Order: sequence, then structure tokens, then C-alpha cells
Amino acid sequence: MEKRGYGIKIMKNKIYELLKIGKRIDEREPLQYRKIEIATNVVEKAHGSALVSLGKTKILTGIKVEVGTPYPDRPNEGVFTVNAELLPLASKTFEPGPPDERAIELSRIVDRVIRESKAIEVEKLCIVEGQKVYMIFIDCYVLDYDGNYFDASVLSAVAALRTMTLPVYRVVDGRVEAVPGEKMKLPMRTLPVSVTMALIRDKIIVDPLPAEEDVADTVVTIGYDSDGVLSAIQKSSPGLLPVNMFKEMVKIGLDASNMLRRRLVEGVGDG
Repeated sequence: MEKRGYGIKIMKNKIYELLKIGKRIDEREPLQYRKIEIATNVVEKAHGSALVSLGKTKILTGIKVEVGTPYPDRPNEGVFTVNAELLPLASKTFEPGPPDERAIELSRIVDRVIRESKAIEVEKLCIVEGQKVYMIFIDCYVLDYDGNYFDASVLSAVAALRTMTLPVYRVVDGRVEAVPGEKMKLPMRTLPVSVTMALIRDKIIVDPLPAEEDVADTVVTIGYDSDGVLSAIQKSSPGLLPVNMFKEMVKIGLDASNMLRRRLVEGVGDG
């Protein structure tokens, strides 16, 4: 669907003319990410936390752990949930109040990339089958927005998961109690990342800026696990996506995911 408005059309023409000669408005190449910085354990009272900067976009993730009841259909699996908040101070387009559809979409993408890659070994988070399991609450906060909060949020959430510690619990006389001084790492199978790409006419770019997101025909986020297996797809706007362009995005995304994972591993160390 062609977006309306002379301002959008003028900006789209400008961005497209630059892309035809391999340039972007911030002088990056079409398939080049902005600088990525990762800091972990930045919130003292959280069980895990990470602050990720992708250019000027900043995402803080905090993780809290509780003991709770498993879902009836998954009695031997721990539970995790993802919440996302777009703080009003991060952008003039973010408003105070309950989460809007953008925050809901962001939380769903982060959840899907982690869940569909089976990154967390949830079956190892069972304490008493059918009664008590670990419950992990992942909260992502957009502190500064300058485009592509999807990939930055996934990086932040996975970095926090990778470096978090959980209390160790034992069952004594039918009661679940924490073992003093004992902690364990979160069992993980893989380190998923996501790659967000924008299609502008017949040109594909990664890690779009807000102006590029505004003029894009469509924006697609693809999740990959550590083996390069595609685990999740989200198309964030209603524009058409030709099959040949989607196939090209999958290839581009795979190459970019390898770079992002190397950067993630550098950021979290040995976890």
C-alpha cells in the first residue's frame, strides 16, 4: 500500500535515490547495522538485566523470577512472559498510559523469537511437577527510540537471560524453599537474534531509522537460532512483499544474524 502525503513521498524519493547508489541518509550502506553496545547486570535488584544500544536506540531489560503454578497442559514446564513498555521520554510519538498496539507488537516479537527458537529449556524449570515451577518475567523498556527497537529489544532480552542467575529451590516436608547462597544459570539451548529489514520499492535495508520505517513499503523482522534456523517472522506493516524479495530478505537476515550473535556473545562473555 502506497503511503500518502507529499512529505512522505518526497522523503521516500530522496531515500530511494540514495539507495540506488548504495547510500543511506546516515551514510551507512544498505546492509550495515549501526554500532551495538551491550552492558549486562546493570540493575542490582533484578535477577538479570541488560542495557543495549543500537545507534541511538536504547533498550533496558530487567528480569524477575518467582515460583508459581504451571499451566495445566504443561505441568512439567517453567513459564516465561515478555512485557514491553515504550516510555514517553523515549520519543515524542510515545504516549503515557496503557501499552498501545506498538508495545504489544514489540512484546510479542521478543516473546516469539525466544519461544519459537526454544531458547529456554523450560522443562528444566520444573520444581514439583504439576505444582511448582520457575516463573520468569522479562520486561523490556524503550529508553530512547531512533528506529528498530525490535532487534535491540531481542538482543537486550537474550543478553539478560544469558547472564541471569536463579535461586536454587528444594522441597522440604512438602514445602518449596530456597537454598541459602545457591544460585544457578538459566538453562538455554540457543541464543536467538532477530533481523529487521525494510523494503523500499525494490531495495532492502537492515536496521532501519525512523525516517526509513516511515517510507518503507513494508518492514519485516525474522528470528534465527544459533544454527541459523528461521524461527519467527513478523511483518509489521500492510504493504505488499513479493516472494522474491522475501527470499532475499531471508538470505540477508541469515548473514546479519551471524554478525549480531557474534556481537551478543562478545557482550555477554561466557554468560
